[in-house]
Amino acid sequence: MNTVHSTGSLTKGALSQRDQVQLFEKKYDPGTTAILENLPLHRGWTCLELGAGAGSLARWLAARVAPGRVLAVDIDTAYLTAEGAPNLTVEQAVITSACFDDGAFDLIVARAVFGHLREPEATLRRAMNWLTPGGFMLVEDTYYLPSEHAPTEAGRILIDGYLRLLVQQGADLAWGRNVPAALARVGLTDIDSSVTPAGPGQSAADDELIGLRLRQEGYRLVEKGVVRADQLAAFLDGLGTPEGRDMTALMVSAWGRRPVQT
Repeated sequence: MNTVHSTGSLTKGALSQRDQVQLFEKKYDPGTTAILENLPLHRGWTCLELGAGAGSLARWLAARVAPGRVLAVDIDTAYLTAEGAPNLTVEQAVITSACFDDGAFDLIVARAVFGHLREPEATLRRAMNWLTPGGFMLVEDTYYLPSEHAPTEAGRILIDGYLRLLVQQGADLAWGRNVPAALARVGLTDIDSSVTPAGPGQSAADDELIGLRLRQEGYRLVEKGVVRADQLAAFLDGLGTPEGRDMTALMVSAWGRRPVQT
């Protein structure tokens, strides 16, 4: 049994969503901040993060653009705090109905947000209008790879069940693949993109996040008859082993600029 990933439980009532959000940030913050560092970020910028999670990226931005302002928005702000960042504001809002002034922000960042919306491109188009002319938007979303291509039987069964639950919750498993083209369709220019693999063995953060999720939420898959307890345990045992290495998803990052009006 692999004992590296000891946090969490297979029993009900042991959920720690904050831990999951923070591990997600641990996995993806380095890539996101590397992209942002290559943009011409300026002190004094006004920035918006949609779906700010536990706020690690919003706090990084606040330090980077000070004395500029950062607004961090999420449907659930239980894990968000502006503590230690006087130029950071936290706001609870539903992204699909949020309304900001045209041209209000020099930078908008949205990570793992649009793929969970019913009409992502319509919301993306609205968000583009919130950019100042010449302002930048960075959108990152997941493209999930087919579960039947997993290298182990336990992986094929478990990933298939997990993806089916995501679909039931309203997620679009293919949206990430659309992000670069969608940015172009809504009118952004100078678009570029990159891809980050995710899955067992892709990084220590991947294994830690996957292990925590399954130890905290795996009982749901067992209760629904999606997987057996022994299949779940076999998948967890494979984390951190060469045989368990897999690529289950791609985080697609794309960014562009709102055209400067002439």
